Amino acid sequence: MARPLTPVDVLIGLALVAAVVVLFAPGHHGDANTILADPVRTPGVLNPNVTQANIRSTICRHGWTATIRPPVSYTNALKRKQMRQYGETGSMSDYQEDHLISLEMGGNPTDPRNLWPEPYPRAAEMDQIENELNSEICDGKLTLAQAQEREDTIKHRQG
Repeated sequence: MARPLTPVDVLIGLALVAAVVVLFAPGHHGDANTILADPVRTPGVLNPNVTQANIRSTICRHGWTATIRPPVSYTNALKRKQMRQYGETGSMSDYQEDHLISLEMGGNPTDPRNLWPEPYPRAAEMDQIENELNSEICDGKLTLAQAQEREDTIKHRQG
């Protein structure tokens, strides 16, 4: 039979609930360096034109991403909207509208579910990681799917 709740039990329960709310709150309102992509708003979407079979003619071809990158007018309008959705109130210039699954890893160029306002300096750090993952794909060290999973993990779960 269960014992009755004590005031200490209630306090512990409230503390746990508060910790969960803080941990899972979208955005971090002003702490731009710690925002992670929200898996509901930004789950990541793949480009159906990129497959493991055609990486030599797509993501491993120098200059290919420039042929599919959306215009700044599109990404700036989306960044403004998504910053509000994420509860971010900083300057737009403090964020890069980034692809969750980068173009270098076969991410969809324009689907809003694959774009999010990633803060600097994290955005610049991620650009370097994306380039390294792309090199590993093109060198045969990782499959396209493995690199996509690593990028997803970093952007959704690692601050």
